[in-house]
Amino acid sequence: MPDHKHDQDHDQDHAQDQDHDRKEGQGQRRVPRSGWAAQTGVFLTVALLAAGLCGALQPATGIPQEVLQLTQFGPALAVAAVALLWPGRIRDRLAGTLPARREGPADHEARQPSGNRAALLLTPALIIALSAGGALLTSGSLPVTSSQAFTHPLTLLVTTQLIGACAEEIGWRCYLQPLLRTRFGPVAASVLVGTAWGLWHVPALTQGPAYAAGFLTATVAMSVILGLALERVRSNRLLLAGGFHTLVNLGMLFVTDETSPATAPMAVFGAACLAAALPWIASARRAATAPDRIAAATADGPR
Repeated sequence: MPDHKHDQDHDQDHAQDQDHDRKEGQGQRRVPRSGWAAQTGVFLTVALLAAGLCGALQPATGIPQEVLQLTQFGPALAVAAVALLWPGRIRDRLAGTLPARREGPADHEARQPSGNRAALLLTPALIIALSAGGALLTSGSLPVTSSQAFTHPLTLLVTTQLIGACAEEIGWRCYLQPLLRTRFGPVAASVLVGTAWGLWHVPALTQGPAYAAGFLTATVAMSVILGLALERVRSNRLLLAGGFHTLVNLGMLFVTDETSPATAPMAVFGAACLAAALPWIASARRAATAPDRIAAATADGPR
């Protein structure tokens, strides 16, 4: 009997050690709440300075303007470099590791199903469709750019858009979003990331107040969509965010003529992004107020 009790104590100690190691490993991924502001400030300062420098040097590289359009390679790669070179685990940066938190059965049940990932990649089609409809209502015509109008192959444009978008998303959705998420809720963190994302596009802000307002509305709304869609996704976050970003960019390039300095198309695009974000916000509100099914099933009451 004493030997049996000794074995039980040994097993219990071993389980406690494993639990301690697991929590300690999770702790490595948790950003201290006291350091989020300093990390955010330094990251944004360095990213903006690096983006400005790379943007200024970009014309000297000889990269075709069609390739640089919408997703600027230099500034995008600068954002990725700052995020990846920041002290920490590169794998976590690429994965967009979310703040560590205790999870129970209800949390596992609440993870985003694969259908929401599909909805995220279908949302750009809704944004472009709303933008196209808005253009028809405001101007009476739909500015569609044929692929024949470009001097470089479509495959090159698509590939470079994906590379540039993923480079940006390493900084925005894989680094800054999880960092701010340690302090704010998903919507507030997404709004802050979207604001920084919009301000990072300095050339767009020089086109006039109305144009800048439409552009900032678009980046904040798209950031909210991405933040809510990826809130409980633990894998392929970079590819999902980069895919969404790429599809929106290509839609603007070929359908909405977003690259025009005219104010009306950008205002319509911002409104389209805001309209597309509303269902995501409503869905998140419903999920937050829905009763826990496990708690409801185990609650005392008539059977």
